[in-house]
Amino acid sequence: MNRTGRSLFLAAAASGALLVAGCATETPYRPATGQGFNRTGFSDQRIEANRFLVTFAGNTVTDRDTVERYLLYRAAELTLQNGYDYFITVDRQTDRQARTYATPGAGFGPGWGYGGWGGYWGPSWRFYGRPWGGWGGWGPWGGGFNDFDVRTVDRYEASAEIVMGKGAPPSGEVRAFNARDVVERLGPTIRLPEQRRR
Repeated sequence: MNRTGRSLFLAAAASGALLVAGCATETPYRPATGQGFNRTGFSDQRIEANRFLVTFAGNTVTDRDTVERYLLYRAAELTLQNGYDYFITVDRQTDRQARTYATPGAGFGPGWGYGGWGGYWGPSWRFYGRPWGGWGGWGPWGGGFNDFDVRTVDRYEASAEIVMGKGAPPSGEVRAFNARDVVERLGPTIRLPEQRRR
C-alpha cells in the first residue's frame, strides 16, 4: 500500500472510531439539540396558559425506559417552573424510529485495494441472498468479497400533552402526578450533561 492509500485508510479508521465513541453514551437530560433523527434532549411548547406539549428524544443507545422517565421528569420540572403543583397527562405516546445504515468496508479484490488499481482504497458492497445462498461482494472495479456492514439502529422519542393545576391532584385521576413528588423520586436517576473542565 502506498503512503497516500495508507494515510486515507488511517484517517477513515480514526473518524469511524470517533463517531462510535461519540454515540456510546445515552442522551443526558438537557434541552434538545440537533434535527430530525439526530435530535436529542427535551423540548416543550406552550399550547394554552396551563397546557404544554413536552417531548424527550434519546439517541440510539438510550433505552425506552430512560426516554419515558426523562419525559416525566421534564413535565414535573416544567410544572413547578410555571407555579403549578401537579400535572395531568392528557395524551402520551412513545415512538420508535429505526434507521438502517450500510457501511462499505475497505477490502481487497482484483483491480481494487492493495496491489490493485494504484493501491487506492474505495467502496465495495457485500450482500446476502440468492442465487448464491450466501455472502457475495461487488466493487466498481470488479472487486471480490469485501466487507459490508448493514445494521439497523433504533431511537425512542416520548411525548405528552400535559395540563397543569394548583393544589392537590384530583383524587382518582390516575393520569395526575404530584410534580414535587416526581422531581424528588426521579431526580437521583437523572443524568445531567458532564461539565467541561476549563
